[in-house]
Amino acid sequence: MFKIHEQKYHPDLDPKRKLYIETYGCQMNFSDSQIVGSIMTDNNFETTDKIDEADLIFVNTCSIRDHAEQRVRARLQEFKRYKKLKPGLIIGVLGCMAERLKSQLIDEEKMVDVIVGPDAYRDLPRLLSIAETGQKAINVILSADETYADINPVRLDSTGISAFISIMRGCENFCSYCVVPFTRGRERSRNPETIVSEAQDLFNSGFREVTLLGQNVNSYKSERGSGFPELMERIAEIDPALRVRFATSHPKDLSDELLKTMAAYPNICRSIHLPVQSGSDKILKLMNRKYDRQWYMGRIEAIRAILPDCALSTDVIAGFCTETEDDHQQTLELMKWAGYDYAFMFKYSERPGTVAEKRYEDDVPEEVKSRRLKEIIDLQQELSYRSNQADIGKTFEVLVENFSKKSQKELSGRNSHNKVVIFPKHDFKPGDYVNVRITACTSATLKGEAII
Repeated sequence: MFKIHEQKYHPDLDPKRKLYIETYGCQMNFSDSQIVGSIMTDNNFETTDKIDEADLIFVNTCSIRDHAEQRVRARLQEFKRYKKLKPGLIIGVLGCMAERLKSQLIDEEKMVDVIVGPDAYRDLPRLLSIAETGQKAINVILSADETYADINPVRLDSTGISAFISIMRGCENFCSYCVVPFTRGRERSRNPETIVSEAQDLFNSGFREVTLLGQNVNSYKSERGSGFPELMERIAEIDPALRVRFATSHPKDLSDELLKTMAAYPNICRSIHLPVQSGSDKILKLMNRKYDRQWYMGRIEAIRAILPDCALSTDVIAGFCTETEDDHQQTLELMKWAGYDYAFMFKYSERPGTVAEKRYEDDVPEEVKSRRLKEIIDLQQELSYRSNQADIGKTFEVLVENFSKKSQKELSGRNSHNKVVIFPKHDFKPGDYVNVRITACTSATLKGEAII
C-alpha cells in the first residue's frame, strides 16, 4: 500500500511540481511517454517514480485489445483514492485510448481531468492550465505532420544502455482488426538528420543500443526520398560500438536492400520481428494484410539466404473471424516451418470502429479461441526451447544491461539475436560487451560463462 500525504500545490512556494507517468502497450507508447516527460520538464515539472508524490498523474494507454483498455480502467479506479486525499491532483489519459474514446472517457471515468491524443502532446501545458481551473480539458486532433522531431525525450526508467528512437508516426495499412490508423493517424516520417543526431547524442551519453521505432519502419521515407535502408546505414556508421535494432517490419515491405544493409554492418542486430498473424490465405485476406502465405515464406527465405544467422520473431492472432480448424492448422504448420525464436500471441479481440467490427461477425467461440491460443503458445515454447538448445556451446557477444532478476551475483544482457543471456558478474558492469559461452538454457533464457 502507498502512504498518501495530503498536500496542496502552492505555485509561489513550490514551483517544481511532480509528474508520475504509467505506460501501457507497445514500445511506441513508451517512446511517447519520454516525449511527454520532456515537454513537462520544460514546463516546470520533474518526473517521479513515486505516485504518492505526484501533483500530476498521466496514464499513456493502448487500445489494441479490449484487455489493455480494461487494465487502464481498473487502474483509473485505483487513482480515486489519491484524488480524494490530495486536493489539486490532476489525472490525465494519453495515447490511443484517449484518441479512440475522446470525451466519452471523461463521461465514464469521472476522476479524469485531461484527455490527450498522440499528436497533441505539445498542447499539454495549455490543457493543464484549463484543468487547474476545475474544467475538463481535451485535445485529440490528429496531425498530418507532427513527428516531435525537435523534442529531446526524457529517458524515463532507463538503464542508460538502451534507448528507443521514434523515426515515424502513424499507419496507413488499415489491417481490418486494428485501431492504430484511427488512433495514430496518417503515416509521416521524421527528418533523417534529427534521427541521426539523436542517435549520436545517445551514444555520446553512454548509450550502446538504439531501437528505431515505427508502426512499419520499412515504409520510412524522408522528404528527399531516402528510405529505411539508407537511414539504418547512417545510424550504423555512427560507431561500431553502437548496436542498432528496429521494430516493426511489415512483411509486404521488407526489402532485400534492407537485408543486404544489415549484412554489411555487424552492429545492426541479427534479429527481425516479422508479424505473420495467420498462416491461412483466407484469413490474411480478411485481415487485409496485403500479402499471402507464399509471399511471407518468400521473405523468410530471403532472410535465411542473406542473413543466415538472423533470429526471427512474429505476432500471431488466434480465432479471427471465420477462422476454421483448417485455418488454425495452417498457422501451426507455418510456425513449425519458420521455427520462430519467439512470438507475441493473442486471442482476437474485436475493436470498435475497425473494418472487422463493421463487416465481419466475431463468430469463433471464446473457448475455441482459448484452446487454439494455447496450442499456439505450447508450440512456440517448444520452438523457442529448441532454438535456445541449438545455441548451447556457442559464444555470443552480449551487451550487459543490468543485474539478473534473481541474483545480484549475475548479470543480464542480450545478444545480437535479442535473446536474454545470464552469466556470473565477475568485474563486468552495464554497458560492457562480454563474450559469453552458452552452457544451458530454458525456453526463454540462455545461461553461460564469460570468456575472460
